[in-house]
Amino acid sequence: MKSILITGASSGIGAALAVGYAAPGITLYILGRDAARLEEVAARCRARGARVECGIIDVTDKEAMAKFIAHADDTPPMDLVIANAGISSGSFEGDETIAMAEKVFDVNFAGVINTIHPLIERMKARGRGHIAIMSSLAGICALPSAPAYSASKAAVRVYGDALRGMLRPYNIHVSVICPGWIRTPLTDKNTFPMPFIMPVERAIHIITRNLEKKKARIAFPFSLYLALRIIAFLPICASDFLFQKISAKAHKR
Repeated sequence: MKSILITGASSGIGAALAVGYAAPGITLYILGRDAARLEEVAARCRARGARVECGIIDVTDKEAMAKFIAHADDTPPMDLVIANAGISSGSFEGDETIAMAEKVFDVNFAGVINTIHPLIERMKARGRGHIAIMSSLAGICALPSAPAYSASKAAVRVYGDALRGMLRPYNIHVSVICPGWIRTPLTDKNTFPMPFIMPVERAIHIITRNLEKKKARIAFPFSLYLALRIIAFLPICASDFLFQKISAKAHKR
């Protein structure tokens, strides 16, 4: 029996992860804000033989998250938690407002903390566990089109990397997932070029295969990851010039 909790499971990568993991002997706790869509995902998972429980909860609600996660971990103990819920404030459609930036950080960073911290002490007590945090390649090299999104994803990437060392003595594994552009409702809103965009089914195969190996960093596609790592090491004037070119091209579309 394996017990898995996934946030942001009502659509996109979260929904695809839930369905990908669904099988006999698997208990899934899936969280999201849209009850109808979450129940559709649950039905697909149950059809594949999994036991499923839904939580209609906003990840920014610390108390509600702690209560649901404590319940989930009691029956049975959690093997894997995937802090996947995330939002973006849009792209190339005007400046981010304070409210937009705050909301992105509330969901993308505070939401991760609210997801994993109720489980850390429990996992330490039993000497095992696996935490997966959804970052992004935008957290490797900041995108001018999405400042708050890039910064929040960089924050959870660094946070996860730091947690890995802190929790290793307790046999708790921490994986940080940094996907590129995946074809989901989130990226459907983008108006700028998205090189190497990948079908969600392919992304789920990569993520689940590497989580099974408990890989520390899951960054893909590799070509884009390598390109962004190189750009990140360029002088600021050079990287700014490249992104200005991309921005100008997007505005012409």
